[in-house]
Amino acid sequence: MIVCAQIPRFSLLASLGDRRKLLRGPAALAPEPGAAQAVGEASGPAEAFGVRAGMPLGEALARCPELTLVTPDSERTESRWEELLWRLERIGVAVEPGRAGAVYFEADGVKGLWGGHLEDVLARVRLALGIPARLGAAPTRFAAFAAAYGARGRGARRRAIVPAGAERAFLAPLPVTLLQDHLEVATSPATADAGASEQGFQSFECERAGAEHVAGMLSELERLGIRTLGELAALPRESVADRFGAVGLRAHELAAGRDRDLRPRRAPEDVSVSLPLPDAISGIQLERALTLLIGRLLAHPRRHGRSFRKLRITARLAAGGGWRSDMPLRDVTADPDRLRLALLPKLGGLPGPAERLGLRALALGPAGHDQPSLSRDERELRRERIAEAVRQARVAGGRDAVLRVLDIDPGSRVPERRLMLTPFPE
Repeated sequence: MIVCAQIPRFSLLASLGDRRKLLRGPAALAPEPGAAQAVGEASGPAEAFGVRAGMPLGEALARCPELTLVTPDSERTESRWEELLWRLERIGVAVEPGRAGAVYFEADGVKGLWGGHLEDVLARVRLALGIPARLGAAPTRFAAFAAAYGARGRGARRRAIVPAGAERAFLAPLPVTLLQDHLEVATSPATADAGASEQGFQSFECERAGAEHVAGMLSELERLGIRTLGELAALPRESVADRFGAVGLRAHELAAGRDRDLRPRRAPEDVSVSLPLPDAISGIQLERALTLLIGRLLAHPRRHGRSFRKLRITARLAAGGGWRSDMPLRDVTADPDRLRLALLPKLGGLPGPAERLGLRALALGPAGHDQPSLSRDERELRRERIAEAVRQARVAGGRDAVLRVLDIDPGSRVPERRLMLTPFPE
């Protein structure tokens, strides 16, 4: 059996911190800086006005003019979520995190550790989490999510168990909107790279369908009169594929009670550093702080000489809330100069003054170093430096960031015919 543990409004609760009193009135997460202008998770009173996560900001304010917008704190949300995942892993389960506030794991392997029955495992999970959570158990991942979603109330009513073979009947009366966060589409056979293996992908690389595309499909289903998962599962598979494509096929499979296997994560290695900042730090001082963070990250004892594949820069804002930005590296590297060149442009996205700056390694590469030749002339070294500068400029500014001017017809009377821009060769 697969167990799903849900903590309703987790991101909103984490961003509020000690301001839980705001939950008594209409409140919702404000749009993140640089993201789409849509609200995030909403409180109960806000949902009573019709405010939902993903709703455009203007529509949410029109429905509820008294809506309180809470600054999202992605850094605090991530750290608290990671703490809860770590608590579950301590009792012996291999977890697959979903969106913040939902986690899945296989319960059969740990029944012998905690009493031998599924109810004993659910009780141990609730004790390990230490906060109110909805628990659902079912033979498939999506059915477990739906069971946890409907487990509302107090005590034993906050858990639900779907027996084997009853998945389709259990899902039939539920609304199609439950599919919003579960539509993944297999796009191509997975490559045998380290990044895919670290994420636990088995035979396919899966991409999460765009939120706007999924919302449009669900809205169209409702306009066609298909409001429940049972009505969707009753449609011919060919008709669904013809109308909605691969996303529709995935939705049809979920509605029929079929789902993919779990992909438990590997235990993460916390390779991260942070640095408190003085008031109103900016400009070259902020760049020097980033340089210091890179040096500390390279000297982290848990790195063990490995290179970096993906980094995340985070900030605690002085006005409240948090900010983060991910930086996948084109080539795995541990060179401080290249890391600095890659991360410096990200500092321009800070929405305001920060009181703490952090740097975390999201994916580590193998330990290795460049193997230089024994002898190289100055011309070859210069050519390598220019090629690397061109690659870094194109990573930051696009393919046309570095161009070469060619003399085509210097004697022409038309200026446009004298010169021509062409991509600079690496």
